[in-house]
Amino acid sequence: MNRTLAAIGLGIVVLGVVLTSSVFTVNEAQQALVLQFGEPRRVIREPGLKFKIPFIQEVRILDRRVLDLDPPVEQVILADQKRLDVDAFARYRIHDPLRFYQTAGTEAIAETRMNATVNSALRRVLGNVTVLAVLSDERAKIMNDIKLQVNAEAQRFGIEIVDVRIRRADLPEETSQSIFSRMRSEREREAAEARAQGQEQAQQIRSRAERERTVIVAEAQRDSQILRGEGDNTALKLIAEATAQDPEFYGFYRSLEAYRKTLNKDDTTMVLSPTGEFFRYFGTASPQAPQPR
Repeated sequence: MNRTLAAIGLGIVVLGVVLTSSVFTVNEAQQALVLQFGEPRRVIREPGLKFKIPFIQEVRILDRRVLDLDPPVEQVILADQKRLDVDAFARYRIHDPLRFYQTAGTEAIAETRMNATVNSALRRVLGNVTVLAVLSDERAKIMNDIKLQVNAEAQRFGIEIVDVRIRRADLPEETSQSIFSRMRSEREREAAEARAQGQEQAQQIRSRAERERTVIVAEAQRDSQILRGEGDNTALKLIAEATAQDPEFYGFYRSLEAYRKTLNKDDTTMVLSPTGEFFRYFGTASPQAPQPR
């Protein structure tokens, strides 16, 4: 009885192992390749519960989603002999699992080969265009040409290229430094030229202002001399008229002016005779002194 139960239990275990080895699942993001002794037997693309011969057949699960391909940065020489460090990427999917397995085997091997393929297409296509074309509206056409060339090569591996893009396209460091130095020299030359032109204009403005100042000062001095002469002429006429009207009063006025200027506290002391002609208007009124009116 015990041996019978043990045999039944062992049979159940073996049956479970067989069933487990016979069943596998494929989800929506996967596709499967069934191999028998290493030889492909069938391709499964529909998701669900699937069966295979246990211990004889094995299953390789492959991704059916769009995958990313990120090749290393490649230095490319353009048609105008400019060098660019091009950082590109691609997106692909496995559309033929059987061919993929026969030519590449694994995704790692396939990506290594496709990286080389993408960089080769970049060199071929970009080698026929200029840097201005890469940076202009022609870039879309350039990328389409690269995609077609990469796709033609990728078909051998059962791969379909969905898209190829250039992430960045930079000048090499030594080229960037050379361009920067040339741009700096050009800007310094323009700055020096602008400063020279500014100094020339400033000198012209200063010369013009100095000339105008000289003319204005000369005209002002001329006008002042004319006005001073006219004023002196008028003063002389007034003095002459006043003198003609009352010569004695004019003599008295001139004597007072002489006293004011001569008898100053800061001047040197003078000893003069009080009866002299200079002091004839001092003291008591004399017949020569003009009488108040």
